Order: sequence, then structure tokens, then C-alpha cells
Amino acid sequence: MERKAAYFEKLIGLLDQYNRIMVVNVDNVCSKQLAETRQDLRGLATVLMGKNTLVKRCLAQKYGPKHPLNALVPFLTGNVGLVFTDGDLKTVVDKIRGNKRQAAAKAGSISPVDVTIPKGPTGLEPTQTSFLQALNIASKIAKGAIEILNDVQILAVGQKVGQSEAALLAKLDINPFWYGLEVLHIYDDGMIMKPDVLYISDADMEAKFRAGVQNVAALSLGSGVPTMASLPFSIGGAYRNLLAIVAATDYTYPQAEDFKNFLDNPDAFAAAAPVEEEKKEDEEDADEEEEDESDEESDGSMGFGLFD
Repeated sequence: MERKAAYFEKLIGLLDQYNRIMVVNVDNVCSKQLAETRQDLRGLATVLMGKNTLVKRCLAQKYGPKHPLNALVPFLTGNVGLVFTDGDLKTVVDKIRGNKRQAAAKAGSISPVDVTIPKGPTGLEPTQTSFLQALNIASKIAKGAIEILNDVQILAVGQKVGQSEAALLAKLDINPFWYGLEVLHIYDDGMIMKPDVLYISDADMEAKFRAGVQNVAALSLGSGVPTMASLPFSIGGAYRNLLAIVAATDYTYPQAEDFKNFLDNPDAFAAAAPVEEEKKEDEEDADEEEEDESDEESDGSMGFGLFD
């Protein structure tokens, strides 16, 4: 009872002190690694482990069912802990994600990544071919050792590690997994969010906003209901219709004179472009001639200076 009371007191103190709480998964994290993570977060965040039932009971007794902190209750399942902070959330998440340790694949565990054994020599003796045969891995004996002929994926994400896969990876000295605290959800002053939200950049926000505006404009144009998003497209379409009328009739207006003149005499516009290009070429030739003359004059002055 004293331990529960002390835990309740510590938890309530943290809940009253911090407005930001992270729910972290601690599967496959040993006590030494957890202690190292606590040390890395010292001064930035506080890690608290405990039974989920105790945390839920504390929230219910201290804050009541209508308190915003009860938004955490649905996520207090499984092997999880709490990280309390008032610092920058992205900095804390980066610290947690950076504290991972490489580990072997244990039989019965769930693979968090795809695992592929590369082709080539394995260093295993020919008597070890039974492990490869059990997994249907093509191999041969070369220079007194087993050699795998092709790259072979033996584990996929979410697949349960079997005895044969675990034994083979151990014999090949392959530790394919990285374990550490995994941030599942973040409570920020009454709001629950995923940690990936912290990595949304301004460019991502702008792209999302542009896509939303385009969808609104498309919906407005399709339904015939004008909006601020569809107004530029409506004006552009109306102006194109006016130009089509100008092109098909004798009607015109000041802003369409250049367009009308182009339709009436396109050769005049086509002939104007080469003239400008010729002018540019003439100017470039003149510049080159001036540079040549200046070089000759400078050479002459140097000569006179030497013999004076």
C-alpha cells in the first residue's frame, strides 16, 4: 500500500507539473537501456513506468471522467510507459528515437523490419546445410564452406520469428533488429496526436493547402457555385470566351487590340522577332570590335613606353 501511495503521489505531481505527456512502448527494452534513456533525457523529460491499472485509477480518482487527461486512458494498454516534458516535443522525440540498441532476432518475436540474408560465403561448415535447407535457401559448398547463391528475404515486417530463422541469423552473426522506446501518442494540453505530426514541414503544409484549394475550386466549377477559390478560373474562362468572340467577329475592345492585330497580320509579329535578334548580334559584334581596338591601343602604348 505504501508503494502504491508513493507512486500515486509521484504520478499526480508529474501530471500537475507537465502539460505534455508521451505514451511510449517499451517492448524488448531492457532495464539497462531504459536507465540510459532516462539519463539522456535528464533535464529535458521524465520517464515514469508503472502498471496501466494504477495510472487509470489515479486519473479517475484525482481528476474525474471529464478531465482532459482522461484522453490518455484508451492508449494505456500493453507494455507502455509515460514521458513527461515541457520542452520542445520534436527534440524529445528525436532523443528517444536516437537511443536504440541493436539486437538479435529471438524466436517468437515479431519482426519490425524486412530481413534479407545477402548472397556470398557464410563461413559455415558444410555440416550446417540443414539450416539453409529448412528455409529453402539455395547454397553450394565452396572452399570448404557454405556459400549462399542469391539474396534471400527470410523475414518480413510483422512476421513471427521461427526457431530456424533465429538459429540461422545467430549462426551468421546477424543482429537485424533495433529496439528502443517507441513514441505512440502525444498528449499536448488536451490534444492527442501522433508523433509524425511533429515532422510536418512548412512545405508540406503549403502543399496540403494548395491541394485543398484546388479541390474546392474543382468542386465549385463542377457544381456551378462560385467561391473565392474558383473565381480566378471563372474570370480566366470568361476572358477566353471574350477573345473567342473577338476572333470570330468584328467586335473588339482596347485590351484585345494586340490579339486582334496578331490574328489579322501574324507575319508582322513574326518578322519583328528576327530584327531584334539581328540588333543583338550587331551590338555583340560591335562590342567585340571595340574590345579588339582597345587591345591594340593598349599594346601600342606599352610599346611606346618601353622605348621612350
